[in-house]
Parts: sequence; structure tokens; C-alpha cells
Amino acid sequence: MPDNKKASDSTRGRLKVFLGYASGVGKSFRMFDEGRRRRDRGQDVVVGALQPKVPADIQPLLASLEIIPTINIKGVPVIDVQAILQRHPQVCLIDGLAYDNPSSGRNAHRWQDVEELLSAGITIVASVNLQYIEDQREAVEKLTGKRVTQTIPREFLNTADEIVIVDAPTEAATERRTALREMALVLSADVIDAGLQRYMHSHGLEQHWGTHERFLVCLTPRANFERMMATARRNAARFHCDVLAAYVRQPDLSDADRKLLEQGLAKAREDGAQVAVLEGEDPVETIVRYARSHGVTQIFVGHSVKKDLGTRMFGSTVSRLVRAARGIDVRVFPH
Repeated sequence: MPDNKKASDSTRGRLKVFLGYASGVGKSFRMFDEGRRRRDRGQDVVVGALQPKVPADIQPLLASLEIIPTINIKGVPVIDVQAILQRHPQVCLIDGLAYDNPSSGRNAHRWQDVEELLSAGITIVASVNLQYIEDQREAVEKLTGKRVTQTIPREFLNTADEIVIVDAPTEAATERRTALREMALVLSADVIDAGLQRYMHSHGLEQHWGTHERFLVCLTPRANFERMMATARRNAARFHCDVLAAYVRQPDLSDADRKLLEQGLAKAREDGAQVAVLEGEDPVETIVRYARSHGVTQIFVGHSVKKDLGTRMFGSTVSRLVRAARGIDVRVFPH
């Protein structure tokens, strides 16, 4: 394998990634369309890798672009790194970052091929789906039931200079797609933060943002607790901060609700949250007082979407919480 040491900032190519949170959202089309537009502006653009099946809507875009054929090694299409290096375009399009190369290939993984091209000063515009990011694979699998075996490391994605989430606004939103989109948004923000940190470190600047973030998950028996905790954990990992979980004691709970609450409290402790059981006649005042005394910056709260009288009363409670928590962000999770 060739030496994959990174080039200096002045000679290294730029990496732009089109990230799809699900299959079929159009990330490849967006990537190739950008390649066409760059070519129309006078940039020297080539295609270095295609997916095995090229959708019909992409064919017209490819007709206007130069394609560097891949090498077939043991039945696997592999980027012809040497041919691209010799051609040395300004921009190379790579459709699909997460492929493993055969053992006899130049590099073990396609992302390492891309790293070599970047080090040679070639700008890469590439595509990848959320499930193929190493540290996102397990969470996506739980949502979709689909398992993948080929991934790219998060550390490599964090070297991207630009990341674009490709959305599919015309499709009906489902709870699963909403969760995937949220994961992609958090991941994108992480990549942007990593770029800012590299810039500040290279310029000798200190980082101050994110050091005072703190999240509070409000526990109730019927809230979508797992989704709230998962979101809080992802955001906490991004900001390197604490997650708190609090429940305002309700003595008149049914046995079923008490069991649900105990499960939620146990799961919160298992996830590493600081758990507090609060006493107070008014749940809103109690939660806000606790949040302010503990430096909380975001409150996560559940909200029923049923149209009965109890829900309308709970909805007004959420509205009161939003008003009372001035200066603290309140995120509402329907259930």
C-alpha cells in the first residue's frame, strides 16, 4: 500500500461529500449534476467510479463527463488510481465511498484510494449513505433492519471540507425517515465542527463553543423516551457535554405507568444520564427550576398527538413549559 500521509493544506485537494440519509433520495444525481455544472464553468472534471447500476436519470449527466474506467479485480470494480493520477484532473467524482477492494488491490478500501487522490491535490466530490458510516451503521440497522458490511471510518469523513445532506422533500415523512434525517443532520454538524476545529488549531485559536451545553430529558410514563435519549446522546457526543434525566413524582400513577417509568429511569441510568426524581406540586415550575439550577441549555419533552381532552391539557402544559423556560431551548417529541 502506498504511503497515505496527508498532504499539506496548501497542496491537498478538497473533499466534498453528498450524504444520503436513505437510499433513493438522489445523492448520486446531485453529485453528478454538480460535476456537470463545474465542467460548464470550465473546471477539468472526470468520473472515477460509478455504482454497479446507473439510474436512467443520471445517464444524460454522464454523457457530458469524461469517465476513467475502473479496473476489474476478481470481479470487483476498483478505482484506477494510477490512471487518475496520470490524468490529474482538477475534480474527480466518486459515486459510492464505502467499498472494500480485493486483497490484491492498490489499497484495502476505496476511501484510501480517495485519500491518495486528495493527497495528490485532486478535489474529490463523492457520495455515501448514512448507513455506510462506521459509527452510524448499528443505529441505522436498528431503524431499518438492513445490515451492511462495508463502511468508511468516521475519522475519514471528518476530513471533508464540505458535506451536503440530500433530502427527498416530495416523499411522505415517516417516523423512521425523520429519525434518519435527524441522525444525518447531527452527523453533518459534527463534520462541520471538525473542520472548524482543524482551522482553529492550525491558526492557533482556542475553542470555546459547546463547553457549557447540557441536556435535560423529562421522563413521563408515556413519552417516547428512547427516541429522546437517543437524540440527547447524539447531541451530547457532539458537544462533549452531560445528559440529565428528571421525573417529577406523581403519587397517583397506575401500576402500568409506574412500571413504564421505572423502566425509563433504569434505562437512563444505564445510558449514563444523571437521573433525578423531583418533588413539586407544579411539574412545569419544578422542571424549569431544576433546569436553571443545573445550567441546562435544552429540555427534551414528550407530547401526545391524540386528540382527547387529556392530550389538550398536556399540550397546554407543554406550551407553559416553553413559555416558562425562556432562554432554554425546548424540543418536543410527539408520541
